[in-house]
Amino acid sequence: MCRVRVLVVEDEVPLAKLVREGFKGEGLLADVALRGEDALWMAGSSGYDVICLDVNLPGIDGFETCRRLRADGVATPVLMLTARDAVDDRITGLDTGADDYLVKPFDFGELLARVRALARRPPGSAGNVLTVGDLTLDLATHRVTRAGQGVELSVKEVQILEVFMRRAGEVLTRLQLLEGAWDSGYENRSNVIDVYVRYLREKLDRPFGRQSLETVRGAGYRLQAE
Repeated sequence: MCRVRVLVVEDEVPLAKLVREGFKGEGLLADVALRGEDALWMAGSSGYDVICLDVNLPGIDGFETCRRLRADGVATPVLMLTARDAVDDRITGLDTGADDYLVKPFDFGELLARVRALARRPPGSAGNVLTVGDLTLDLATHRVTRAGQGVELSVKEVQILEVFMRRAGEVLTRLQLLEGAWDSGYENRSNVIDVYVRYLREKLDRPFGRQSLETVRGAGYRLQAE
């Protein structure tokens, strides 16, 4: 799955770092909150696909954090992470609004699978394939084709392409593209978007005689809708 954005709420810094790096290695975007209070404002201000929420947090615990998220209207799927394995604790977590529950210590592969399952688009929606003209992107496999021909892209190129394809025909600023394809820990560099747009043009436009990625002077970039 492409460009899934995860909020990891975990006060054990080494574990939080390990999980975040593991997600990033799989092509997901991940931010970390060390306290429930931080998770509340981060989840309310950013569009996350899944929240991985530890129960034992300083300040308000994971149960209360989840309860407040739901009360605030945040519908993002929540995966509870905790060392507590009592049935009553699992029931409490689900009753406060959590969608799934994983007991520590856990296998990272299982965590990743559960996150992907929670983030998966429901059947009958737009599905896992984006199409703009003769350009297609399979979100599950990262396979990109143009005019029926496969095009090899890096994970980051795919993530940026997804931002363009979801908003085809719109002028996107460099900041919008940065926010769409990098997590909050990325050090903003003014020319990184220009570099990746050039990569995409070299792979998606030039070999096919196209000019679908337009530069809009003084504003940003646009992927032609047709």
